[in-house]
Amino acid sequence: MSVVKSPLSESDLKTVGDALQGALVDLVDLSLVAKQVHWNVVGPRFRSVHLQLDEVVDTARQHSDTVAERASAVGVNPDGRSATIAKTTAINVAPEGWIKDTDAVKALVDALGIVIGRMRERIEVTENPDPVSQDILITLTADLEKHAWMFQAESA
Repeated sequence: MSVVKSPLSESDLKTVGDALQGALVDLVDLSLVAKQVHWNVVGPRFRSVHLQLDEVVDTARQHSDTVAERASAVGVNPDGRSATIAKTTAINVAPEGWIKDTDAVKALVDALGIVIGRMRERIEVTENPDPVSQDILITLTADLEKHAWMFQAESA
């Protein structure tokens, strides 16, 4: 049952719905991984890395809401349940225990790289069926790429 009539054809809705759902999963998991690392980071650069991780969490949470609301607007039910996230994420599990600041930076560089790669694929597939969703994906990818740059600069 769909209570929201989609402006997209069925095939376009499938493409866009899959892209938005995938983006939602990646953003929710990125926020969880970054928060887990945030709570457990230790080392000489603790404070700067700790604060930088919260910026990633804020970005991921803000964009996850935008993505989920876009999915609803085009007639797709967003699924951010923990079981769905765990089953469909591509991000590596956050390290367990205390995390040295250098390892925290590496974990975020890796996670952001995975998410950015997947977002760029979604940008491509949504170009024709839904430029509005594509624009959302472009904007959030730019923000994630800025975080990736900053974490990569931390490890230089």
